[in-house]
Amino acid sequence: MKNVQEKIGYTFKNVNLLETALTHSSYANECKKENNERLEFLGDSVLSVIISDYIFRRLPNVDEGWLSKYRATLVCEQSLNEISKKISLSKFILLGKGEEMTGGRQRASIVSDAFEAVLAAIYLDGGMETARKWVIDLMRDSINEVVTGHGYADYKTMLQEALQKGTQGKVTYRTIGESGLDHNKVFEVEVLVDDVPKNKGTGHSKKEAEQNAAHTLLKSMGKVQ
Repeated sequence: MKNVQEKIGYTFKNVNLLETALTHSSYANECKKENNERLEFLGDSVLSVIISDYIFRRLPNVDEGWLSKYRATLVCEQSLNEISKKISLSKFILLGKGEEMTGGRQRASIVSDAFEAVLAAIYLDGGMETARKWVIDLMRDSINEVVTGHGYADYKTMLQEALQKGTQGKVTYRTIGESGLDHNKVFEVEVLVDDVPKNKGTGHSKKEAEQNAAHTLLKSMGKVQ
């Protein structure tokens, strides 16, 4: 774990936390170890607090609606996957043989979950201030891009805003299908506007499928390319 700690830029007092943070459920099932899902749950909340606090202080004249949009964009699956590349996180994730063979190491949902789990491990090991510094140092460039309008696209938020400007407004998402093995599932999601089905999207997580469904509908509306 020494190489991992050097790459992520933090030395653990309790290295077992880091090992658990990197342990995907597929590996845990094969080797009878604890997986990273509980840490991912905690890390999701820690990340939300850190990003909310940072942009709240940095942007004192921005209203709640825009702050929410910025936060959603920064903590989305795609954003965390890209940020994880800075520390080569995917190469350190412990995957089961089946997950490895089906490309799990490149799957955004797995990498982003591991990122949140590592953040939770740092938070538990070193405290909130240490976790905050680690995240902000990694995400500062991304934050700058997002608040200047050049960051990752959160298509669900974009769709909601586009529809609210017209006569339609209520957007919901419904999972209509699942296929594949447990370690390589593909979800199909339908986006509904005022309870009327509009478009569909697929992805290796429900979040990804929802984003793709929203993207498809925005394209049909001529709002994005």
